[in-house]
This record gives sequence, structure tokens and C-alpha cells, in this order.
Amino acid sequence: MSLYLGIDFGTSGARAAVIDQEMQLCIQVSHRFGSVEPHQWAIHWQDILFSLVQQIPADIRAQIQAIAIDGTSSTVLLCDGAGVPLDAPIFYNDVRAESALADLQAFFVQANLDHAPGQDVVLSATSSLVKLLWWKQQPIYSQARYLLHQADWLAFLLHGQLGISDYHNCLKLGYDVALLDYPSWMSGLDVMPLLPQVRSPGSVVGTIIEAIADQLGLPTHCQICIGTTDSIAAFLASGVTQIGEAVTSLGSTLVLKLLSATPVTNGTYGIYSHRLGDLWLVGGASNTGGAVLEQFFTSQELLDLSSQISVQQESSLQYYPLTQPGDRFPVNDPALRSCLEPRPANPVDFLHGLLESMARIEARGYQLLQELGATPLVQVYTAGGGAKNHAWTAIRNRQLQVPVLVSPHTEAAYGAARLAKGSRE
Repeated sequence: MSLYLGIDFGTSGARAAVIDQEMQLCIQVSHRFGSVEPHQWAIHWQDILFSLVQQIPADIRAQIQAIAIDGTSSTVLLCDGAGVPLDAPIFYNDVRAESALADLQAFFVQANLDHAPGQDVVLSATSSLVKLLWWKQQPIYSQARYLLHQADWLAFLLHGQLGISDYHNCLKLGYDVALLDYPSWMSGLDVMPLLPQVRSPGSVVGTIIEAIADQLGLPTHCQICIGTTDSIAAFLASGVTQIGEAVTSLGSTLVLKLLSATPVTNGTYGIYSHRLGDLWLVGGASNTGGAVLEQFFTSQELLDLSSQISVQQESSLQYYPLTQPGDRFPVNDPALRSCLEPRPANPVDFLHGLLESMARIEARGYQLLQELGATPLVQVYTAGGGAKNHAWTAIRNRQLQVPVLVSPHTEAAYGAARLAKGSRE
């Protein structure tokens, strides 16, 4: 039997999923991150990577034909010529590089590059490029030979080849996913020698290092594939393949991803497009979502009250539920205040108003993506904790006016496994 392994390094832990030729999940294992010193993170990841594989039963490991790894977007390592990290990794949400962001903004102004390819994506204190520019100001930079993303470095531990990445991770490094090349303006930053070669997610780098295969009980012919980001892997897990289909993640926040025939980039609303073969994954994220619900209701209260909502009757309450001021999509207003008034005495009515208002925000988000040029929405799959709320699903179905389905698979590790399987087709 041919099996395929996907490994996901997310924000709180790592997971591994093995699927068969029919995309059936064979086994899934997980490992939460421990509390470690910053300089120990890389070795901690390595230990977890090997531990996850070894948790898989030996008879399953022996049949794994290909492996793909995803990691958190913009989590990066600065490495020497042997791939050894020179500093602690800088995580996806680390904003220490804010001073380098100001330098990059000045660079664009001085070079008269107001609308340079990739500019909207890299102009953030958390982008991979800005983090590299911050490292460039540190003494250790003189020893640096490679800038690698989390998924790049973990895959290197298996295939042994340095300086290779994918165009999903490299989007926030400045890579032009439309032209499949680094844009010419990047040569002015004097960082090109450290940038990875960029390949298609899922393409094969090579076979696993023989000594690592023996250590982990994997076949020596097992292929190691180019990876992706954790959010893209979660999208791939849904199985969406047709343009106009989308995935809404109902977690602490509201994240929309629409498969489109055309890309959309709009810095005003924080919208950018990932390449998926010849198609585009257009995304936007609102700060509304489950975190607001958790301020008012326990999990059991949400379950009990939701069952009492008359879902076919639209709530007249017009809220904009936020945990703190500010939103960027589909309303771009950093000072936007949360609107939760008037609050009815009946908690069922209050919850109905919250869910209805979030569904309106979601519908407006998809409408905005289409107004900016994305393919019209035809169907939505749902991931995240909110997917389990049947009342919310019914309300969203009415507001979106397209079928709303629950994704059969939502784990990023399953999506990474699909990526590995695709390398053999």
C-alpha cells in the first residue's frame, strides 16, 4: 500500500497525518510545543519532527512514499552554510523588526516604487523580508548564508538540501508569484544571495537522507516534497478544487479564502492572493469571530441557546462585534468601535443578533472580494470551531445565498498529506 505523510507545524503544536491512495485518513498524531528558551526553538522543532514520525506505527511508516511539511507563515531562521541557525527563530507574530520596516518604506519612496510588485505584502513588521532586513543590521549577519522559513528548514532536516522554499512561504519575502521570480527592485536591498530558490508546493526535492530514513523507520525511497504555509495546508485539507468555492474559518477571527481564476491584491483591505497552480487563493480576514462569543457565553451556553434560535427569521439587530477597536476587512477602519447595542434581555435574541451580524460581515467580505475582481462565490466550506454550530450555519446559508457545507477535513496536516500525495500523481 502507498501512504503519504503530512506534517503541520502550527502556532501551538505540531501534527502528523497519514493518508492512503483514496485520501482516507489512516492515523493522526500530535505533539504540543513545550516551554523553551528562544535559542532552543529550532532543536525543539527537530525533536518534535522526529518524535511525530516515530509515533506512527512501524508498519505504516514502512509504506510512506512521500512527505510534505507546512509551517507558520513568516516564521524564519537565519542559517550558516551548514544550515545551523545563527540566532533564535523569529516567529510569525514577532514585531521586533519595526525599525527595519521604516527603512523599507523609505527605500520604496527613494526609489519611486509606489506600486512595486509585492509591496503591499512585505510592508509589515512581521513579513519575512522585513525580518531579514532587521537581521542584516545585527553582527551575526556576516556569518549568514541562508534565510529559511520554518517549513524549509524542517524539510532540509529530511532531504539535506539547503536554500529551497515554496512560493506560498516566499510571498511575504517579496517573491512575485505572478511572474514566478523575485522582482527586480529586491536587488537594491543587497540580500539576494541569502534568498532561497523557489519551487512549486508539492514538487519533489529528492529522497530522504538514508541515515534519517533508517533512524525514523522510513523507506529509503521516500520522497520529500516542497511544503507550504499552515493556512494554505488547512485550505488544501478541505478538498476545494473548483473556482468560486471558498473556505471560511470560523475561529477566534473570521478568515475567508476564495479560489479564483484571477488574483486580487489590495493593501487597503489587507487582501492578497496566493498562487495555486494556475488559480489563485484570494483571502481576507476580519477581527470579528468566536473570540467575541467567548466574552459572553460558555461553550455549553452557546450550544443550548443556539438550538433555540429561529434561524429562518432574520434578526433585526445590527451589530459589528469586535473584542477591541479596529478592523481591516471588509471595513477598513483602525478605530472602528465594536457595536453591541441594543442588547436584548433575552440571551437567545442577543446570540441571534451576534451570529446574524457576523454572517452579514462574512457575506460583505465575499462581496468585496468579487467587487475587486475575484471569481463569483458558488459554495462555501466551513472550518474552525464555529463549523459545529448548526444555527450559525443555517444563518450563514441564508445570508451568503450559496450552499454552506462543513469541511470533512480541517487539519492542516491532512492538507500537507494531500500535497505529498499530489507529488506522486
